Amino acid sequence: MGKSKKNRVNVVYSTNPHFDFEEPSDDEILIPFNEQKLYVSIDRKNRGGKSVTIIEEFIGSDEDAKELAKKLKQLCGVGGGYKNKEIYVQGNQRDKVSKFLEKLGATVKYKGG
Repeated sequence: MGKSKKNRVNVVYSTNPHFDFEEPSDDEILIPFNEQKLYVSIDRKNRGGKSVTIIEEFIGSDEDAKELAKKLKQLCGVGGGYKNKEIYVQGNQRDKVSKFLEKLGATVKYKGG
């Protein structure tokens, strides 16, 4: 048993020599896009004073998030991407992004000033 005891889930003790402990999963529950609550904010920290629009709390697969980021970049005509569970679009595009997300059916909240 070379596995770490910290990663075991729902097991106190087992006498079965072939028992394999359940590992915690990183899978998130997929929520339909029209039931999602997304937060849109503008960030300037550690970016040389340049603004970036950030979409947070997207629940779905990484591929879905990357596809959404691609659509938003095409809509705004700027760069961006998906990193650290956040979708980002270059520049202050908060109004365009929020209208587009609402048109797709998501609930959008502004975050920050």
